Amino acid sequence: MHEFFGTDGIRGEVGKSPITADFLLKVGWAVGSVLRESGDASVIIGKDTRVSGYLFESALEAGFLSAGVNVGMLGPMPSPAIAYLTQAFGATAGVVISASHNPFQDNGVKFFSSKGVKLSDEIQKAIEEKISSTMVSVDSASIGKAKRYGQAVGRYIEFCKSTFDKNCNLSDLKIVIDCANGATYHIAEDVFTELGATVVMINNQPDGYNINRECGATDTKHLQQEVLDQNADLGIAFDGDGDRLIMVDHKGEKVDGDELVFIIADAWKKNGSLKSNIVVGTKMTNLGIRDAFSDLGISFIEAEVGDRHVMDQLINNNAVLGGEGSGHIICLNKSTSGDGIIAALQVLEVLCKSEQSLYNLKKNMNKYPQVLINIKTEAEVNLINNERLSDAVKVIESKLSDKGRVLIRKSGTEPLIRVMVESIDSDLANESANYLAEIIKSK
Repeated sequence: MHEFFGTDGIRGEVGKSPITADFLLKVGWAVGSVLRESGDASVIIGKDTRVSGYLFESALEAGFLSAGVNVGMLGPMPSPAIAYLTQAFGATAGVVISASHNPFQDNGVKFFSSKGVKLSDEIQKAIEEKISSTMVSVDSASIGKAKRYGQAVGRYIEFCKSTFDKNCNLSDLKIVIDCANGATYHIAEDVFTELGATVVMINNQPDGYNINRECGATDTKHLQQEVLDQNADLGIAFDGDGDRLIMVDHKGEKVDGDELVFIIADAWKKNGSLKSNIVVGTKMTNLGIRDAFSDLGISFIEAEVGDRHVMDQLINNNAVLGGEGSGHIICLNKSTSGDGIIAALQVLEVLCKSEQSLYNLKKNMNKYPQVLINIKTEAEVNLINNERLSDAVKVIESKLSDKGRVLIRKSGTEPLIRVMVESIDSDLANESANYLAEIIKSK
């Protein structure tokens, strides 16, 4: 178990330990020192649009330089862009300053290896050990150098476009794009317009404070309304750091990550691109989606919640497609990490080739009604030895029979307990989830 690294790097509220400038200075030094053990090292640093990004960018830069590591500064860039550019620029590691879908008050840092994937547990452990030691700068002659990369945005835009079939174009589509006032604000419009689409942009005016605020992949109400008002063919929503994708069909209905993975999987199965005939999801993946995969003859593998665990299962099973309902979608034959823009392009390619609407494509599967309740927790809540909760879960599971299920888990990124109930009967799902939530709140 790591002291600082959670399911997606180090994350928390700005100004509270560990998300402080002095700590991130030391993190930069610790990561740099571990990287330097194998010889000369360089890193690139990108960030999302939070106001605290300026502070932590400077702190990390100073930490890396004091460890003798050269630094390339990219400014605001999506997390998956850092994964790609780490490889493109030949860096030893890539750093993202972001708290992803969290509000602006939070921030964090995550790392990619030279191959554009998350750092291994072994390296994370070595970094944590280094953090607990005394920080000692290299001598003056060995201090690293820093520079700004001006061409990073253009390179990433071209990379995204290269994952889309050149025989397709988007000239028949009017698309509303919601950038969550986050890291895709200066990138998404160019990608989709250069591929022919008519694009209406919303929430692409970041001010440091409005990232993820009532917009983007975690709150699609604005996008759903805009798709209807604009009479658009569909809508695309990213989260603050651009690694999640949620879409909206022309009727203004939300199409979540589970459904989007299904749409891609169905097409890839037909054209022979679905390597190993496997799709990876998580414990949260809807039962209706699992049934639909079974009907298509596609094997489904369940991972723990979190894109890192999905990635592990993809690699272990020699598979290329996986994702979560929250919108993390990994297309390993296109990129090395979950990428909202690239996942959207794969869905649009299916639309282009099938000449069907997003609404019609999602109708090829029937989702079970799913109720998810997030309960804020200040104190540590024991879910395992809670007898009253265990008894309540057993009662509800017997009511749901084999046509539903219950999942209660702690969030890996926020102080939340998530209660999820699925059932063919939506009223039963709603009633059951609320009942379990009340039991948890009463402790």
